[in-house]
Amino acid sequence: MTDRSHFHEEHVDGFGTVRIRPLDPASDADVVHGWVSEERAVFWGMRGLTRDQVAGIYAHMAGLDTHHAHLVTKDGVPAALFQTYEPAADRVGECYDVRPGDLGVHVLLAPAGPGGPRPGWTSALLTVLTTYALRTLDRRRLVVDPDVRNTGAIARFERQGFVRGPAVVLPEADLPDVYLPEKRAQLAFLERQVAFPG
Repeated sequence: MTDRSHFHEEHVDGFGTVRIRPLDPASDADVVHGWVSEERAVFWGMRGLTRDQVAGIYAHMAGLDTHHAHLVTKDGVPAALFQTYEPAADRVGECYDVRPGDLGVHVLLAPAGPGGPRPGWTSALLTVLTTYALRTLDRRRLVVDPDVRNTGAIARFERQGFVRGPAVVLPEADLPDVYLPEKRAQLAFLERQVAFPG
């Protein structure tokens, strides 16, 4: 069973109800296109693409067994794009020793909006996402690969219990639908027994 068959819902006291569901390439295209078109999302490789091109990429991904896209909502409002993937089928797998039970994750949070920074917001979302990936999907370890210059993201992952691995250079990938530039990434790992001891 692949993770596209899963739907996760969790209520977080003082935060709200978080839902993780498979991304719908057609109905979610407007939201996702807006997010991946921003400068902060340059390493998602979709800046400059049209809404229909972005929808096409996610329609293609929906047919893969190795890569999955999810839309995360908080109280019904889109909050994040969450992608999971098999590291051995991704360029990150060329940069470290992949173990059985590893799962790669990419997270793109919704912009803060007119209210500005949201204290505790990122931590609450990441807690739900890691619970889903490690428990619902029954994985042993998560790997993330933020840009080495994104010190804020690296610090956020470390606060969630991720441990830094090596800094690596992910090779460029010129895929049929998207071009991913070479990326200097800081790998970090979260073991299930660290996230959920005992």
